[in-house]
Amino acid sequence: MKKLIFITTLFLSMVICRAGNTIKVTDSPVDYVSTLVGTLSKHSLSTGNTYPAVALPWGMNFWTPQTGTMGDGWAYVYTEDKIRGFKQTHQPSPWMNDYGQFSIMPSSKPVFKQDERASWFSHKAETATPYYYGVYLADHDAYTEFTPTERAVMFRITYPESEMSYLVVDAFDRGSYVKIIPEENRIVGYTTRNSGGVSADFRNWFVIVSDTPFDYVRGVEDENLTGKMEVNASHAGAVVGFKTSKGQKVHLKVASSFISLDQAMLNLNELGDRSFDQIRQAGRDRWNEVLGRFVVEDDNLDNIRTFYSCLYRSVLFPRDLSEIDAQGRRVHYSPHTGEVCPGYLYADTGVWDTFRCLFPLLNLAYPEENVKMQEGYVNHYLESGLLPEWSSPGHRPCMVGNNTASVVADAYLSGLRGYDINALWEAVKAGANSEHPSVKSSGRWGYDYYNKLGYVPCDVNINESAARTLEYAYDDWCIYQLGLTLGKDEAELEQYRKNAMNYRNLYDAEVGLMNGRKKDGSFRRPFSPLKWGGDFTEGNSLHYTWSVFHDVAGLMDLMGGQDRFAASLDNVFEMPPHFDESYYGFVIHEIREMQIMKMGNYAHGNQPIQHMLYLYDWCGQPWKAQKRIRDVMDMMYSAAPDGYCGDEDNGQTSAWYVFSAMGFYPVCPGSGQYAIGSPMFKKMTLNLSDGKKIEISASDNSKDNCYISSMKVNGKKHDANYVTLEQLRSGAKIVYKMTDSPNKERGVSPESRPYSFSDQRQ
Repeated sequence: MKKLIFITTLFLSMVICRAGNTIKVTDSPVDYVSTLVGTLSKHSLSTGNTYPAVALPWGMNFWTPQTGTMGDGWAYVYTEDKIRGFKQTHQPSPWMNDYGQFSIMPSSKPVFKQDERASWFSHKAETATPYYYGVYLADHDAYTEFTPTERAVMFRITYPESEMSYLVVDAFDRGSYVKIIPEENRIVGYTTRNSGGVSADFRNWFVIVSDTPFDYVRGVEDENLTGKMEVNASHAGAVVGFKTSKGQKVHLKVASSFISLDQAMLNLNELGDRSFDQIRQAGRDRWNEVLGRFVVEDDNLDNIRTFYSCLYRSVLFPRDLSEIDAQGRRVHYSPHTGEVCPGYLYADTGVWDTFRCLFPLLNLAYPEENVKMQEGYVNHYLESGLLPEWSSPGHRPCMVGNNTASVVADAYLSGLRGYDINALWEAVKAGANSEHPSVKSSGRWGYDYYNKLGYVPCDVNINESAARTLEYAYDDWCIYQLGLTLGKDEAELEQYRKNAMNYRNLYDAEVGLMNGRKKDGSFRRPFSPLKWGGDFTEGNSLHYTWSVFHDVAGLMDLMGGQDRFAASLDNVFEMPPHFDESYYGFVIHEIREMQIMKMGNYAHGNQPIQHMLYLYDWCGQPWKAQKRIRDVMDMMYSAAPDGYCGDEDNGQTSAWYVFSAMGFYPVCPGSGQYAIGSPMFKKMTLNLSDGKKIEISASDNSKDNCYISSMKVNGKKHDANYVTLEQLRSGAKIVYKMTDSPNKERGVSPESRPYSFSDQRQ
């Protein structure tokens, strides 16, 4: 089954070198990517909740085959057998759904309704890559291919011999417009279908130009074919036809814009006069350039495929929504004001997920891209007054925390420059001391309670209060560290320094875990460590207790020292996968994904606990981190359609694998340190943007040899359970000596443990 998801040209097009059984990926890492990883998903059980995104890295528009119906967040599901269209999408996840969407579909009949135009297809006749997609539509005897740029795409449709073959353009419902211009072989229009996060006058304009004249034209008004050439309706579309000979290829140039139809026409220039094959090659080259920052050498082809498939997901979001106007200026449609504003704007990321390691990965491997993202955050702030915690494309009411503070701080503390950090300083302070008037996830819901009591109480009308408190405390630490680096006055910083320790206010010594706390200071009773939701976000106390990224040593002291701390970690993995779903009233998919993974109450399929495996580095038992990390990588990731163990949220779950494969992970973004785990490959080289290299070697690595016997950094013995950003940025040579049994003498001293705020305060 797994063979079906890879492109048929895999072994012909990959460029590899072999030394014995070792594969060294050189020129064509994109050939190891499967875009279908995570598509074997459904509402009740996620194995990624992805769709095959055909796009360029961080591109404004993605395209995907559509097996779902209009408005279905599960746009493409691997087990489905019919395609209803090829859709331009901006969907970051099925839970957020889509905006700026329309679709194109070849047909052998003049029909419009999605079930009537749908066609059977097979994965055996499907080629899915990041830069190109092709599939045979059996019911229409037509082969459809497309290959994108950032804001445009070219289709190549091979029709059968027919008196008339057709093309369906669907602008979707909830208000759309289509105009057919036969004399120009052109269709233009706009779609307004969205799921929130846009201004009232939001439109996504599109233009479609055919190289073949239209011999049949019908406008579509609310799914009914009409003689109108221009339709403005709840649901508009078009059906056009061509007289086709056998094997005739019809090429379509397609582009869109959030700004105007004129701008969509400008965006069409990205295709230029290039042929389909030239555009496809350019897309392939771009993906190889971006993925080629990482060079992997190993004898395990499955792991190599998994790695590059994860890296592909890690460089899709957030997307660049900026466009180039007629004067050559970079501009963007503001989802906050509805106006055209200067500069970059990036969107479609939930930082509750991606602050953890997706943005740190960008800072390390693609800093030039995150500089532009930081400029985009400046514009989000200037145009709306707050940074969006979930942008799609503007503020969306989803998740908790104020974790843009981490994204902003980690970027600057990682050395990124070239944007208005003073504006972002004001932005993070505004976010810490206000609430968005309608979107409770932007700013800090309950900030007044938090600043007064030192926590958000659980007996007021604010849900998930403990999760909010724990994340606000870390975010305050981020603001404090950023302020120190910017040279801000101590009086201005005191609030954040003090509040960084607020996590202590939720530690319930009677139960040995974090717990909700009432306004009067008492803890919630009765207490169940197994209860998902309530005081926590998509998890329970067993998961969220560890969300003290910046002060693991302080948490360890609260829990009674390193032995009790380690025993509590062990307990999460060793206990049965019991749960209490009463807050939700049903078993949410995150619970089910934890239950079936045979790792106790560890829930890697959701983000709050993904760093927990590395916490053994703080308590003198790093070998446990090494074993458990490798177990997760081996068992919960693959390049198959069910290759994830839960939601692959905007690259976060993928970036976890990318970092972990290097052998280290940013438990505390902003600290400048990476906790040591267990490297996946015999050798990996990260080519940094300034020409320096991080060379990671583990020549005796294998499935059994998952333990670090010894380690050297730049030729010197390295007993610490972390490496620093400074070491990596300078160009590091890391050599791991791997073995099949734990070395219980290495990394066990207090001096070996990574950063904790409490240690720095003493």
